[in-house]
Order: sequence, then structure tokens, then C-alpha cells
Amino acid sequence: MITVKNTINASIDRVWNFWTLPEHITQWSFASPDWHTPYAENDLREGGKFKSTMAAKDGSMSFDFGGEYTLVEQNKAIKYVLGDGRKVEITFNETPNGVEVIESFDPETLNPEEMQRGGWQAILDNFKSYVEQK
Repeated sequence: MITVKNTINASIDRVWNFWTLPEHITQWSFASPDWHTPYAENDLREGGKFKSTMAAKDGSMSFDFGGEYTLVEQNKAIKYVLGDGRKVEITFNETPNGVEVIESFDPETLNPEEMQRGGWQAILDNFKSYVEQK
């Protein structure tokens, strides 16, 4: 698994809500400024499904990122399986410096692991900026 993490200077409730509510997901879930997430849906429960559409702002490309939840522990942990069978685990740990978000995922085989790590880290960094500036 590949792991990325960041510490967000906000309350656990704020971090959880901004991570899970579609109106917030569309504001931070992209790896670079020339991409965006125009659509997100989220049925946050074990067995529930989620989908986000990630798209180039110039309209040249888009894809859906989605899967099914296998574990949801409010303010603590989320696990899900992506459409291609890869597993993802996210933990939310309260610390004196804020909420540490740790995201681990099975890599796909098309792109180098460092590229995947960089993309997922960039999205997590966008999340941190969005939560702390909003």
C-alpha cells in the first residue's frame, strides 16, 4: 500500500464533514489547479457507494472515481473498495496540532507509484488548504 498524510488545523467534526459531504468534496478533490471535481455523491455507510467526477477544466478529459464503503466509523476511520477492486483506508487521528489524516491505498498498475503518491498527496494537501481557509 501507498500512504499519504497531512495534519489539518481544525476540529475533528469539521474535518469529517469537509471530507464526506459532497458540497465540500467538489471544492478540494483534485490534484492540480487545471482539474476540478464538478460532481460528487456520497452514501456514507457500510455498503454505501460514492462517486466523484474528476475533469480537466478545459474539457479535454474526465473520469469517475468511485467505490463502496466497507467500514465507516464516524470521526475515526473509513475503508472502501474502488471499482477496480483496490482497497483504501483512511484514519482520522486527533492530535494536539490538529487532525492527522492518514490515507493508504493499493496502487494501480498503469502509473509509477511515485506519481500515484504525488497525486494523492496533492489532493490531501488541497483538502488541508480548503478546510483551513474556509
